[in-house]
Amino acid sequence: MSSSFPRTTPLLSILPALWLAVACGEGAGEPPAIGSGETATKSSGAITPEGLPVDLEAVEASAGHPAELMPDGADPGLTEGRERVNTPWTGDFDGMVERRFLRVLTVYRPGGYYLDAGQERGVTYELARQFEEFINQRLNRGHLRVHVVLLPLPRDQLLPALIEGYGDLISAGLRITPELEARVDFGMPLNNRPISEVLVTGPSAPEITRLEDLAGVKVQVRASSSYRRSLERLNQRLAEAGRAQVRIAHAPEVLEDIDLMEMVDAGLFPATFALDWEARFWAGQFTGLTVREEVALQEGLDIAWAMREDSPLLLAEVNAFTREHRQGTLIGNVILNRYLKSDQWLKSAVQGADYERYQSLRDLFLQYGGQYEMDHLLLLAQGYQESRLDQDKRSPAGAVGVMQLLPSTASDRNVGIPDIHQLEPNIHAGVKYMSFLRARYFNDPDMSELNKTLFALAAYNAGPARVARLRVEAAERGLDPDRWFNQVEVVAAQRIGRETVQYVSSIFKYFVAYRELESRMSDQAEIKGRASDGTAGG
Repeated sequence: MSSSFPRTTPLLSILPALWLAVACGEGAGEPPAIGSGETATKSSGAITPEGLPVDLEAVEASAGHPAELMPDGADPGLTEGRERVNTPWTGDFDGMVERRFLRVLTVYRPGGYYLDAGQERGVTYELARQFEEFINQRLNRGHLRVHVVLLPLPRDQLLPALIEGYGDLISAGLRITPELEARVDFGMPLNNRPISEVLVTGPSAPEITRLEDLAGVKVQVRASSSYRRSLERLNQRLAEAGRAQVRIAHAPEVLEDIDLMEMVDAGLFPATFALDWEARFWAGQFTGLTVREEVALQEGLDIAWAMREDSPLLLAEVNAFTREHRQGTLIGNVILNRYLKSDQWLKSAVQGADYERYQSLRDLFLQYGGQYEMDHLLLLAQGYQESRLDQDKRSPAGAVGVMQLLPSTASDRNVGIPDIHQLEPNIHAGVKYMSFLRARYFNDPDMSELNKTLFALAAYNAGPARVARLRVEAAERGLDPDRWFNQVEVVAAQRIGRETVQYVSSIFKYFVAYRELESRMSDQAEIKGRASDGTAGG
């Protein structure tokens, strides 16, 4: 019987983690990267004959030395170690001890599991390290340790990969449901009390005390989320009762729950939904959030690690570990608080002095964005990321103004805009340089207009030749070289470090925020126009 697991689809994936990013640097013989950054740490990735990529250096980082992945006396070559990790195998914990490694499947997501300059980070990584220590202490293995290897996959490949033996555990925030329990076994819940999907409101939301009060309210969720499906069921009930429906707004899939809560906090959207424990945590960070725990789409949910059916030995180890490390234990709380942090720049972007600068500079970005056929809101978002739209900003490397351009870049024949110490020439030069990067390096007919700009943003930060090399490697690894999010940014996170991924994804978040501001201003102008015409409310 043929396998349902797609052999040619890459396992390694990344969400554009709005806290993650990538270090910038200037490539030799290329137009300069604009920002300054730390020296990149080089890492390695590889693809097995089946087309299943594994970040070999991440495996080595989690397993100690490459030779330790092999049985005693085996050839410690990297290829053999990689093939052993990627070879399908479906035994229980005793076989994992004999093999001396245990594979944990996860997803690449903010705070959960990510690479920082080639080093693994995040809550999932910390728990995996704790699990490795736990099982080795119980086994009393000494130097012949059993290693826990983290393998990131796209979320929709987690279950088939586990069932077919490409991993031994799933650690990715899976909710225990009857449908999943029919396919896999779950350990004891990682949460110390049942979880609910609760409403989170901001300063612009009306008073809401029950689900039915959401009638006519705009709620921002991802189309792929369980929240959206629950809201559609609510809308069916509201329609049957003759009431207005919830205005479901589909957020870009690259935004996580935390990003949507940050936008609600900033007043961009009235409401969204999140898991209750995450909502409570972020309400302590974002002062404009209110968690409405009495308004829940689903209640009584549990999250746990998953494993193949009929793995009683592994289940016993997982349950013993979870009792000491779950949320609510001292170790669990320390790990969570280490990674759940935010700079809260988005709220500043749409309020106060930063918002006033946005309003004052909007027309200039609209003018030059139109001249070079680029989205003025994306360019505004870039300016905010570079300088907080502050023309007086100067970098230690000599970058100047709103767009943080080097004078040498502005004077290059491909830009040729003098006087970038002045506001308008600075914006003009930055937009023209972005247009040059997009047209020269990222004008592939198969690439969407948005991706052309996203790649140009990456090149503005890290240099076009470096980004071109990332695209070549992405294609070699089975990733799509014409898409940034979830594809080429995977390679960028491994090859460069942190800054460029965060640079692009933060700009995209500001872009979504500015787009919502524009939509609101347009709606307000329409209402005022109708009122002046005497047509309001008609």
